[in-house]
Amino acid sequence: MKKRALFAGALAVPAAAGIWGAVIEPHLFAVRRHTLPILPAGAQSIRMLHVSDLHLAPWQKHRAAWVKALTRLEPDVVINTGDNLSADIVPTVLDVFDGLLDVPGVFVLGSNDFFSPKAKNPASYLRSPSEVKHRTQPDLDVKALIRGFEARDETVSFTSTGDTPSSTRGWRFLDNAEATLMIRGTRIDFCGLGDSHIDRDRIQPSDGQGRGPDAFDYPRFDSEAGVKVGVTHAPYSRTLEAFTSAGADLIMTGHTHGGQIRVPFWGAPVTNCDLDRTRARGLFPYRKSLVEISAGLGFSPFSPVRFACRPEVSLLTLVPGV
Repeated sequence: MKKRALFAGALAVPAAAGIWGAVIEPHLFAVRRHTLPILPAGAQSIRMLHVSDLHLAPWQKHRAAWVKALTRLEPDVVINTGDNLSADIVPTVLDVFDGLLDVPGVFVLGSNDFFSPKAKNPASYLRSPSEVKHRTQPDLDVKALIRGFEARDETVSFTSTGDTPSSTRGWRFLDNAEATLMIRGTRIDFCGLGDSHIDRDRIQPSDGQGRGPDAFDYPRFDSEAGVKVGVTHAPYSRTLEAFTSAGADLIMTGHTHGGQIRVPFWGAPVTNCDLDRTRARGLFPYRKSLVEISAGLGFSPFSPVRFACRPEVSLLTLVPGV
């Protein structure tokens, strides 16, 4: 009898953990908050909303509704670091972000904005980063996603001289591109790189003449900017090195899902890139910069579990340095 009870208990624990990770925790959405003293002296505080890895599927109504209500946080600027799709449902994703498109923002794309996820053995993530093999033509409507996020004519651009964008809607596309926004009187220079997980980043090292051996022609920042922010989807070490060498104050990324399945009191087993597993989410210093990695909101439909890793967005409050 005692052995049967022990056996039943041994089965009950993983069963309960499985139910929690598959049914309950994926709906326990959280707002991770950080205060960063990186603004110039005397500047007004800025609320920066970071959204990543939505991975939305048509049946995920609760996740869609929660994200749609994020306007309640009243951000001053929005940063979207990609992987919005899990199926070809661009109109649904644009509807989810509709209210936030009224807020100035920037965005980069992740691999799942180009390519739909494919079934694979989840254990393969423990051996090495996932791969998008032999797929060169997107099977998702990424062009419609870009147009929808920009939500403006190509001839309209954000002003760099005032607090109000010249277009009242839309975000700036930052894959291997730059943008400047004036937010509450502070000039923020954004510099983006494409998703290094699928080799879409376009890092251009300098020839070193007069700029030092670690300088880059791209990414780059204007020295006159009040705050310099690097944005990319996946935090591979080469992108972090390029941004911090260019002088980024803050680097914002996603991709890792925070490990997605974390071991209590130990952390994430993997990051799905070459970054150390202890840096799968959150805020940490990286040489001269701060790095903020969002654990994101979703997962692949073929790995529909989160455990000890609640789905999240980040709300960063930028304040003057001390």
